[in-house]
Amino acid sequence: MIQITEDLREEVEGRRKADYEISPLFLNRYSPRALEREMAEEDLKAMFEAARWAPSSYNNQSWRFVYSTHEDEEWDMFVDFMNDFNASWASEGYALVVLISKTTFDHNGEHSRTHSFDTGAAWENFALEASRRGLVAHGMQGIDYEKIEEELEVPEEYEVEMMIAVGSHGDESELDEDVQVKPNNRKDMDEIVSKGAFNFQA
Repeated sequence: MIQITEDLREEVEGRRKADYEISPLFLNRYSPRALEREMAEEDLKAMFEAARWAPSSYNNQSWRFVYSTHEDEEWDMFVDFMNDFNASWASEGYALVVLISKTTFDHNGEHSRTHSFDTGAAWENFALEASRRGLVAHGMQGIDYEKIEEELEVPEEYEVEMMIAVGSHGDESELDEDVQVKPNNRKDMDEIVSKGAFNFQA
């Protein structure tokens, strides 16, 4: 049963603290590697729905999601898209998703400079909805981009961005220590925000 909550989750409490008041939704989102398959495709569709409402330049909605659940005949192909490390844990999840962006605008065919940025906004919506439902959406770049393009027959004007492993929370302690993930912190505000000028150290 999916548990939707707006409270700070137990695994996050004590490990993360915001400097300013924000929704616990942002702190609750992290990327565990311990996955299980106890979820429904309806929950996955809700994540796609959240992604659908992301903002984009000229409302181009450049994102495209191609997925397989563990019950589908394409599953092994999707597992083979990942490197061995990612496949070792991500294959235990419910679904694998390839995120692709359209590099051109629909209305004039010209190059969209923000296609990756806009698709990243859709990914964030997807990940936050997963977290809101108490589920995991773990993004990965450890994949074979050329193989994905070939096997999925991705057209030339599209670009493979990443893959996402989706599932319910498993027991992180059952994974090898070098695979386990705990909720981590973030850089201090002054390392990422500067008023009036670019005042950041290299």
